[in-house]
Amino acid sequence: MKWYRFLAVAVALIAVNSLSAQQSDSTAVTPKADTAVVAAKVDSLPVKVDSLFNKRHTPIAPVRTLGVVAPIDTLPTMDDALQIVLFNDNTWRYVRTKPSPQDSTIFSEHWNNNVTHVYYGITVDHLPEATAIQLVDSLGSCHYPYKGWMSSKYGPRRGRAHQGVDLPLKTGDPVYATFDGKVRYSSFSSSGYGNLVIIRHNNGLETYYAHLSERLVEANEWVVAGQQIGKGGSTGRSSGPHLHFETRYKGQSFDPERLFDFSTGELRRADLLLKRRHFSIHAKFEQDFTDEEEEARQKAREEEAAKKPAAQYHTIKDGDTLGAIAIKYKTTVKALCQLNNIEKTTILRLGRKLRVR
Repeated sequence: MKWYRFLAVAVALIAVNSLSAQQSDSTAVTPKADTAVVAAKVDSLPVKVDSLFNKRHTPIAPVRTLGVVAPIDTLPTMDDALQIVLFNDNTWRYVRTKPSPQDSTIFSEHWNNNVTHVYYGITVDHLPEATAIQLVDSLGSCHYPYKGWMSSKYGPRRGRAHQGVDLPLKTGDPVYATFDGKVRYSSFSSSGYGNLVIIRHNNGLETYYAHLSERLVEANEWVVAGQQIGKGGSTGRSSGPHLHFETRYKGQSFDPERLFDFSTGELRRADLLLKRRHFSIHAKFEQDFTDEEEEARQKAREEEAAKKPAAQYHTIKDGDTLGAIAIKYKTTVKALCQLNNIEKTTILRLGRKLRVR
């Protein structure tokens, strides 16, 4: 073993003892790799506010890019679901090699290396109304698949459902894993994807990287966010070099822009609330806040109405006048007229119901 392998192992072992002190970046570099590009810290990024809940959402900066690397060794930690992976570029990363206790079946159920779509028989109706998904945590990081402008967004396109986004690139440009996870599929797909890599992540999401000119990972291989998993190309049903990128949950696609701002490479937030309606091909990211805000306004109106006393009515009897009714219910003639859209001179017919509250 070369000297830098010993150095990497030593640094990694020291890091195990300080696991609890790890930052959310979760990427460490050995002294020889300290020239690697590291994303700006989250604190330096602009704060974005969702007008719906008035929550402060800080976009998450991408983790350090790893480039073309291959794992050469793994080291155990005190947590049997966590390992240290050593790469051939003299860097190392913590990698969760088991799913969370909440869903221990992520990498076993509906797992098939030979077909693209594996969630047979599962439709949107089988999913909960809303699913909370943690995208990053103290150990899980994020990285854009490719940063740039989009030539085609998620949604209907020329009479077909375009279930991802298209990011133009040059043949050979690097394509990166978005989150830590395990490669479920790495092969040439005859269904139009061309060279395709599918990664299932620890949170249950799957990401698709299509039309690659070259695949750099194999099925059942563990990968980390920021690791180059392929090279851009134009294989399959493609009119030119671009990355077709899809995000799916339980086989159902949703707009990838819910996760990433592809122009900056930032993750929009650390967690995601996926609602059943988001799996519609018509549910684009841009529509989200409008729909949500209208729901919030309606809820606010209902809550405000609930605070007010219920409407009260008076049935007109012989001898009633607006003045007498106003005195009886401690209101004014003007208020009665406004509530009932009448004039002071309106004739009060017997049996008519007059709203007084």
